[in-house]
Parts: sequence; structure tokens; C-alpha cells
Amino acid sequence: MKVDVLCVGHASYDLIFSVSHHPAEDEKIFADGFVGCGGGPAANAAIMVSRLGLKAAFAGYLGQDLYGDKHNREFVESDVDTRLIMRGPSPTPLSTILVKPDGKRALINYKGGTQALPANAVDFSSVKPKVILFDGHEPHLSVALTERARRDRIPTVLDAGSLHEGTLALMNQVDYLVCSEKFARQLAGDAEIALTRLAEVTPSVVITLGERGLLWQRGKEHGIMSAFPVVAIDTTGAGDAFHGAFAAAVALDMEWLELLRYASAAGALCCTKTGARLGIPSQEEHCAWLEQHKNLHV
Repeated sequence: MKVDVLCVGHASYDLIFSVSHHPAEDEKIFADGFVGCGGGPAANAAIMVSRLGLKAAFAGYLGQDLYGDKHNREFVESDVDTRLIMRGPSPTPLSTILVKPDGKRALINYKGGTQALPANAVDFSSVKPKVILFDGHEPHLSVALTERARRDRIPTVLDAGSLHEGTLALMNQVDYLVCSEKFARQLAGDAEIALTRLAEVTPSVVITLGERGLLWQRGKEHGIMSAFPVVAIDTTGAGDAFHGAFAAAVALDMEWLELLRYASAAGALCCTKTGARLGIPSQEEHCAWLEQHKNLHV
């Protein structure tokens, strides 16, 4: 089972409502639009990898329910390897997302009694990935897998969207820590302070800042990169697309600044459509965007 990127972590099903504003207390509002599709950081990253023309696999949990079936079907249709997915009686996590016209969102996630999988729930012995991406939501699986990755010299990437048990356990165990501004502020109160602190425990650190671009540090080298200009329709999943393209670029052995540009383009394009999964660009869209904006970040 050879794959370019193995994505380990969270899969949910997203119910996305387009609204004029986020409701106040006791306010009833009507949605202007609705989309239902698969979601979750590692799950979306796997779709991104596949759409870029690489081979992706997802390892995580889906319930034996309607939403688990729908999500699994999306994986199959996107040519993501599903042999490492565990199905069970606990519900597939659900997310309700309210998106305003400016692309800003509010999100409610429901997991019910669904718990993180135990370390031995998935047999990874047959899979040979070039890169492993974690989102921290399956900490028991992930910590055990980082040990194998170090032994076999497999590059690892952590999508650290927020500070929690899983991201804390993995942030000093991976080769590439790619975190959100939210994670950085939760950790240190300031993105630049967090960058310095994280660079002491991780070889390569990237902090994404949304429309303001990103900060990065590798060893003693550090820098900034502006975001691609885009009219945001829905920012849901932009980070997931960034992380998926980042891991794909590591698998393709890209030069560092080219890698960051490659990932940034994926994140920007994801903002141009409603719904994380629906916003993930195809390889053709991604290539065309990079060509159109080839003079940026030079």
C-alpha cells in the first residue's frame, strides 16, 4: 500500500448554511443557501492531496450511519484510499457552519459519544507513505505512528488548528509544524513569540495568518509571505487545503519557498467557494492560479 501522503485524524460531515449575519441571542434567521459535504482537517487534506494528482490515504473514524456512508463515498469518488478507516456504532461527527457574506464563519461541532481511537485500532504495517500528515484529533494513533516515522525517516507534518491534547502531544514530534494564528496565540499570546518558541522544538515552523499571509522559520532562517489576493466567499477549509498541499509539496520534494507558495495558492482558492470540500481546487485550477499569479512571492 504505497501512498504519497497518509492523513491521520478527524473526519466529520459538514452542514453549511449561508446567512446574512451570525444570529444574536434568541434571534431566528433564515439561510440564503445550504450545502452538505464531508469535512474535517485531515479528511479535507487527503482530498486536497488527491486533487493535486498524488495518492492519498485517510486513517480515522467514520460512524456506521448516513453521514459516515456519505463521507466514505466522497473519499472513494476522490480516489482517496479508505482501507485505514475504522467504522463503528458511534456517530460520525457533525459540524454546523454559519457563513456570512464576507466569508467569516461560526462553527458548532458535535461528536456525541465518539472517542479517539486507541493506538492499536489501525494496522499501519502495510502502508508505505512518503509523508504523514496529522491533525492531532487521533492522538493515540498519531503518537505511535510518529515513532515509526522517525525510525523509517518519513517526513511528518502537523496541522495544529488549536491548542489541545493532540496538538500538544505532537508539536515537538514532527518535522513540520504548520499552525494557525489561533494556536500560536493560545500558546504564547503572540504569533511572533510563538514562532520563536516553536522553532526551538521543531525543525520547520509555519504560522498561517489568513488574509495576512504567513510567518515561517527553519533553523536560523525565517521570513514572511503575503497571501494571494482573493475575494473570500467562505474561509471554511482554507487551512485544510493549505496543509494538504503543503504535505503534497513535501512529498514532491519542492524547494522551501516554492512549497509555501504552492500551499498558499491552495488555501486561497478554497476561499472562493462555499464549503470546504467543494472549495478544494483541482490540479488544473491550482496550476492555472499559480501561473496567473507567477510574479507574486518572487
